[in-house]
Amino acid sequence: MKLAEQDDPAIIVGTKQTLKAINNNQVIKVFVANDIDQQIKKELLDAVKKHEILLEMVDSKLKLGRECGIDVSAASAALLKKLEGGGTAYADN
Repeated sequence: MKLAEQDDPAIIVGTKQTLKAINNNQVIKVFVANDIDQQIKKELLDAVKKHEILLEMVDSKLKLGRECGIDVSAASAALLKKLEGGGTAYADN
């Protein structure tokens, strides 16, 4: 099942946004493509470990992008926490 097809998905795509959301405690699960730059992968994996977040590795950037419902590749994505009453915990500021 694609991430974008789940019931009311709350996802963000991209390394900058994913790292920011992790550091703001807004994420319940992170998806990382296996074929990304090793430095970026290390930064993502370190943040996931530090914040004790669920992790799923995906075969490729292209596959992750498709799973997120976008037509381009993605190095990482994150499933966001839901707030009571709806909405997500993500704040892009």
